[in-house]
Amino acid sequence: MRIALFAAAAAALTLTACSQQTEENAAATADAAGATAASAAEDTAVNAEAAADATAAATNEAAANVDAAAGTAARKTDAAVDAAARTE
Repeated sequence: MRIALFAAAAAALTLTACSQQTEENAAATADAAGATAASAAEDTAVNAEAAADATAAATNEAAANVDAAAGTAARKTDAAVDAAARTE
């Protein structure tokens, strides 16, 4: 009878210790998951900012190219008008 009582007590202590370890592991896992989510959110924000900067730079470059093309078209139009005036 005593052996059964000691075995039951040992089993109860083992389960308690196991539960404590399980709780500690669960807490550590939750902390790690929270840190991972925070890191992912920060990376997303940094990447979004970099994408916005790249988009702005590309837009500025496109605007400069359009401006240059308009200038070229204006010069060629003027040259064509001058050439037409000389042939009359």
